[in-house]
Amino acid sequence: MITVKKKDNVITISGHAGYEKTGEDIVCASVSSIMYTTLNAILRFSNDAISYEDDKKKVTIVNKKGDNITNTLLSNMMSLFLELAMQYPKNIKIESEE
Repeated sequence: MITVKKKDNVITISGHAGYEKTGEDIVCASVSSIMYTTLNAILRFSNDAISYEDDKKKVTIVNKKGDNITNTLLSNMMSLFLELAMQYPKNIKIESEE
């Protein structure tokens, strides 16, 4: 199962959806696509708005600036993850502490 955790200004994404075998998993592909599209959009506006680390097992995103564009894009990313979790509740879980 993929776990997305949001606490304050840090979002972590870890695990494997287990919907299908690696390389053919539409849930994992969706999470990756949503995440990297969001990160690339934010970085196009400001290179120092976020920092992120991808160690192939977990991605950690830190919202460093907290500006309107960054907050909106990260909020949109979380909303998309929530929609995905509603469709695939056995494969992705969202935890948020706000």
